[in-house]
Amino acid sequence: MRPRQNIVAIFSTFVQFEAGEFSYWSSNPKLRRSMEQCLVGQSVKERSHSFWGLYWYKVWQVSSQSQQKPQTMQAKSHLSAYLQEPSYWAAKKATTDFGHLKYEVSDCFQIALSSIDSILQGFDPLQKSNFKSYASVILSNYIREILRQRQEIDICSPWALLRKLSQKRLVESLQQAGLTKEVIDSYVLVWKCFKTNYVPSGDSSRTRTRQLPKPDDATLEAIAHQYNQERYAQLNAPGSTLDPKTIEQYLLLCVKAARSYLYPTVKSINTPTPGQESGELLDILPDAKSESLLGDLITEEEEQQRLSQQTQINEILTEILTQITPDLQQILDLYYGQGLTQKEIAKQLATKQYTVSRRLTKAKQTLLLKLGQWSQQTLHISLTSDILNSMSTVLEEWLTNHYHSNPSSP
Repeated sequence: MRPRQNIVAIFSTFVQFEAGEFSYWSSNPKLRRSMEQCLVGQSVKERSHSFWGLYWYKVWQVSSQSQQKPQTMQAKSHLSAYLQEPSYWAAKKATTDFGHLKYEVSDCFQIALSSIDSILQGFDPLQKSNFKSYASVILSNYIREILRQRQEIDICSPWALLRKLSQKRLVESLQQAGLTKEVIDSYVLVWKCFKTNYVPSGDSSRTRTRQLPKPDDATLEAIAHQYNQERYAQLNAPGSTLDPKTIEQYLLLCVKAARSYLYPTVKSINTPTPGQESGELLDILPDAKSESLLGDLITEEEEQQRLSQQTQINEILTEILTQITPDLQQILDLYYGQGLTQKEIAKQLATKQYTVSRRLTKAKQTLLLKLGQWSQQTLHISLTSDILNSMSTVLEEWLTNHYHSNPSSP
């Protein structure tokens, strides 16, 4: 697969498959215009994909909290485009690990995309600074978990699946189906009675257990009897009594909900707008971006970079100080630490004032040279006369602050 190179493409194009394998990148005009507008006239257009990933995550976070659905959908669509490559490679690996299940890359890719909501809800920018790296781990784990579930589901009869389901998973399935809490409680009680009364025989093999047949009439009668007795104590809304036929219908609905939940479907952002024969969901997305949020994020990133650079500069200069000769360390301590003039230093050291001046200049030049070399290698700064003059000012301030804060420093 040919990786995307520019920021606009990374946040506006989607993988297209042919015969289960990658075919080409498809550009979404709406998302492309959205990204292009973000970059027009901005000093941030050269920023990395990780910056824009965090930006769109924060747009999603703010808009979802304030229930601004168009903005939430827009941010989610941009992030879905952003995660196309990690989703593809996670899917590619899964087809190798689960090759015996005969899943194609496109199948696993769709499973990966269905985890977007979980990724968005689980990401915490205060704990994890890189959205894409976090998502890549979740994508791989999610695919593997879904495929493991499907491996069991594919070979389970409805009744075997009911026995294998946990109560937590059943409740989640029924919630996704849109049932109310009272109805869910009723279905869960039916399921509990089923598990109590329909137990595979002890000599059933693992394979036969997965192919459990439908409960017989006597078992369904026993399930109904237990449910009707316990509903008053177990349910806030006991409802009416259930006969064996209704019990069977309830159980089959549980199976349907569980299969739907465990086989997540992916709704394309290009799906026609509900209630309309033409048009796409993306057509209702706003073109305008959140200027204030973008500005806040830029300011936040620049402040973090500034603090990081200050820490690095402090560490490199502190290290250099320990490497210069003792006589130069002494001059710096007397001048910056004790606040003596060059004349007073010369008198204390029994030497000439010009000698003190030369040593002081040599010490600062040594520090400035090392700081300039570090800036070139680490910050990729081209050293000009203006830059060196600025660094000299910074160095002067640093020496004054360093010796005042650390009077015993070399």
